[in-house]
Amino acid sequence: MMENASSRPRLADLILLLGRLLLSLIFLHEGASLIADITATLATFEKLGLPALVTFGVIALQLGAGLSIATGFLSRLGAVALGLFCLATAFLFHTNLASQNELLHFEKDLAIAGGMFVLAVSGAGSVSIDSLVKRRVKGVHPWLRAVL
Repeated sequence: MMENASSRPRLADLILLLGRLLLSLIFLHEGASLIADITATLATFEKLGLPALVTFGVIALQLGAGLSIATGFLSRLGAVALGLFCLATAFLFHTNLASQNELLHFEKDLAIAGGMFVLAVSGAGSVSIDSLVKRRVKGVHPWLRAVL
């Protein structure tokens, strides 16, 4: 099969790929760090009054949605989930805005949430599993096409 100019990724799609990888990096790293020392992680979450189930849910969300965004597979869903997670983190855990450090974390979480919501609207671009599925799979159900 011959490749034509329209089937090659455009610069915008390569920049979108780079943006997805950069956005996912913090969640993949944090999720891996949390699971690498699960005993300390469970103790930290317990000190915050959060049960083990929440701890494992956070790890699963960070790794699963992080991979979703990095690979561009169901990336709109992953982006919405992580955007909401960042908003929750900002408003639940970084509320001491008198502290410069807490203010920085609050603003960082808001900025990341904004990036995630932009990604949710724009989609993963042509360099993604979502795009591959749309191009290759015939008869994709309309609701799945909308999510991709």
